[in-house]
Amino acid sequence: MSLKDNNPMTHTLQFEDKEIILIGTAHVSKESVELVASVIEEVKPDTVAVELCASRFDSLRQKNKWQNMDIIKVIRDKKAFLLLANLMLASFQKRIAQKLDVKPGEEMIKAIEAGEAIGAHIHLADRDIRITLSRTWRLMGLKDKFKILFQLLLSMGEVEDISEEDIEKMKQTDVLESLLAEVGQSLPVLKDVLITERDRYLANKIRRAPGKKIVAAVGAGHVPGIKQFWDQEIDMAKLEELPPKGKLVSFLKWGIPISIIALFIAGFFGGGIDTGRDMIGWWILANGVLAGLGALIALAHPLTILSSVLAAPLTSLNPMLAAGWVSGLVEAFSRRPKVLDLERLPEDILSVKGFWRNKVTRILLVVAFTNLGSTLGTLVAIPLMLNVWS
Repeated sequence: MSLKDNNPMTHTLQFEDKEIILIGTAHVSKESVELVASVIEEVKPDTVAVELCASRFDSLRQKNKWQNMDIIKVIRDKKAFLLLANLMLASFQKRIAQKLDVKPGEEMIKAIEAGEAIGAHIHLADRDIRITLSRTWRLMGLKDKFKILFQLLLSMGEVEDISEEDIEKMKQTDVLESLLAEVGQSLPVLKDVLITERDRYLANKIRRAPGKKIVAAVGAGHVPGIKQFWDQEIDMAKLEELPPKGKLVSFLKWGIPISIIALFIAGFFGGGIDTGRDMIGWWILANGVLAGLGALIALAHPLTILSSVLAAPLTSLNPMLAAGWVSGLVEAFSRRPKVLDLERLPEDILSVKGFWRNKVTRILLVVAFTNLGSTLGTLVAIPLMLNVWS
């Protein structure tokens, strides 16, 4: 009895002269691990395609990947929040996997190992997770971004709070989809980027894999979409491009600093030197104190907190800078991560305490909380300045 023909989780597809055996896996299931290995050993395909991108593949295969990370470069490239979000997702996945006594991504690892054992080509079929996250972020409004952040923070809770019903749902989706499912119900664009776009991307990458006999392991939740788009023309370039920033974001990026400067000028010329001076005073106080408070919440170095207080009133008036980038760099130089911090990163991200204890993740928290404090400082300062002027 052939596994590929008699298992409801396997599907045989044709494309040109290729035969593709599509396996729908549960990302937190031992049964899926065994199924993937058995099918590959039975079929002996030319190629094994897996639902991984290069960065996720590296994170699974390269145990010392974190030791090569340049945290200063991450901050300079404005990717601190993206890395923090990735670490939170990794934390959630690892804790769920531990609860079920499986390794994160074990079915994909087994697919790769089984493929390599028979000399098959390994084909990475998923879109880069960084593109997926960036497209999601760009296409969301401010309110929905706060919802996403809230979901990520909730994911840092204990896995004991997650019900068996929730775990069953996770067996049909990937970690990102599980975490953001609630938001996705009220935000169609989120479902489109996380699921529909990736269904199309996976379909095209799998059918274009080299060889005439291919086994592809993907999350079970993607199987219906892959089959739906199997015979359709797919524009891969469009799926990989980053959409332009929204007009509202561009307006706020430049409009708020220009408006604040206009208020300063109006204060000096309309109300006199005292009024203008008081308005500047409130601006510096609100921005500096709240940005410094954000750094303090992240347990930053005293010099970092001071840099946050001094930088925020200036960076808030410069659309090209952010207080968190300044404080993050100061924290990185003041408490430079050691090899031990990088080695312990996979374990430290498993708990809230570990996020604050590890120097790498603490730097990312400093960036995030300082920027949040500076943003709140701007919102608080504006009415205070208007009150002085009136």
